Amino acid sequence: MSTQIIAPVPGIFYRRPAPDKAPFVEAGDAVEAGQTIGVIEIMKQFTEVRSEAAGVLESFAVEDFGMVGPGDVIATIN
Repeated sequence: MSTQIIAPVPGIFYRRPAPDKAPFVEAGDAVEAGQTIGVIEIMKQFTEVRSEAAGVLESFAVEDFGMVGPGDVIATIN
C-alpha cells in the first residue's frame, strides 16, 4: 500500500539540508516513520517534511527547488 507525503505549507521544496550537503533521501531508499525527506522554505522559514510511514521512497513528485502548495504530493512511499 502506498503512502503519499503531502506538503503542509506552500513554498520551495529542497531535497537537501544545504546546497553543499547530500540529499536527505533518494528514490529507492528505505525510510522510517518520522524521517525527514526534505524541507520547504517560505520567507526564510524552513519546515521539515517528514514521512508518516516506514517503507521505500518510490518517487518524488516535486523536483528539488520546486514550488509546492499546501496539500501537494511531494513523494510516494511503498
